Amino acid sequence: MAITIRIPTPLRKFTDGNDKVQVEGETIAQVLASLTAAHPGIGERICDENGAPKRFVNVYYKDEDIRFLDNVDTKVEDGTEVSIVPAIAGGK
Repeated sequence: MAITIRIPTPLRKFTDGNDKVQVEGETIAQVLASLTAAHPGIGERICDENGAPKRFVNVYYKDEDIRFLDNVDTKVEDGTEVSIVPAIAGGK
C-alpha cells in the first residue's frame, strides 16, 4: 500500500528537502519502519527504541492523533496520508 507521509521542515534534511514522501505499509508501525529504511537517520528523530513515536512527536492519520486511534497498530488505507508533527513548546 502506498502511503504519503508529510515531513515537517526540521526533518526534511533526511528526505532530500521533500515535504512529502511515499512509503509502503499497512499499519502506522510498518509505515514508520518503511520511512526509516528509506531515509536513514530520520527514524531515531521520530521513534523510540520500540518503534513508537517519541513523546514529543505527534503522528496524525486522517487528521486524528494516532494515540486516540490504535496507536502504531492503526491500519492505514492505500493512497492516504500520514502527518508527522513535532510538538512545539516555549513562550512565556
